[in-house]
Amino acid sequence: MRLMVDRYKAVFFDGSGFLSREDAIAVEVPLSIAVNGTPFTITMQTPGRESDLARGLLFTEGVITDTREQPKILITGKNPEGHISSVNVSVPPALIAKDFANTRNVISASSCGICGKTSVDDENIPVQNSALLNGELVSKMFEAVAAVQEDFKQAGGTHAAGAFDIEGRLLAVSEDIGRHNAVDKVIGHLLNNQLLPQAKCLTVSGRVSYEIVNKTRAAGIPFLAAVSAPSSLAIEKAQEAGITLMAFCRNNKFTIYSNPQQVEQGQKFVSTGRINTM
Repeated sequence: MRLMVDRYKAVFFDGSGFLSREDAIAVEVPLSIAVNGTPFTITMQTPGRESDLARGLLFTEGVITDTREQPKILITGKNPEGHISSVNVSVPPALIAKDFANTRNVISASSCGICGKTSVDDENIPVQNSALLNGELVSKMFEAVAAVQEDFKQAGGTHAAGAFDIEGRLLAVSEDIGRHNAVDKVIGHLLNNQLLPQAKCLTVSGRVSYEIVNKTRAAGIPFLAAVSAPSSLAIEKAQEAGITLMAFCRNNKFTIYSNPQQVEQGQKFVSTGRINTM
């Protein structure tokens, strides 16, 4: 697998003086996505898995929601370095679930999946789930993802997402400079390989904000685990969506912020959520 890092000359201060050195830096390039020739968005991403990214993004944004549909994704441009710069997704117009005109700005930053949107989609259909998750599997899931984070090992500038079945088996993994891109690439891979029904847990590096929860809900995945902190809106939306949100997943520990009853031995904790202080 080709590493998506470049090397840059830099100057390092070690506390007593300056040294010249080379650093590995994660690659970030723009990708333009069109649907039937109509521009949808430009997202900043780490090159690679563009078809998964386009499929996952259009699915989690509610544009193409039919999980059986396998749209044709054609490369329409490359940059001077040979990285794919634009793709067009061809799909029968009848399968486009909603009018996407004016729903996203021209550019979506790699750091925020919702930044390109003009409003928050309040649709929050609960995820259907009857399975209990063994909490001891959570740390093993993160270990499985970390083992294949080659770009991160080289440059330290990428996020990762992984999808697992209820037994903790890895179904898909992706790295990208943006958390939301990594999630979309994983979901796109699941869709493109008919694996989405098996996916029960999504792991993400970094923090969890609203857009990650919303993508998890769109994919129908009932468990979401993150290395870092959740936002208040992420917790509220996860609770409403029937998603068990686990954060601060480090050193064989984690904190459950919503729907603890879906985790083995968590049924005795009847409530989580905001504490009113007014």
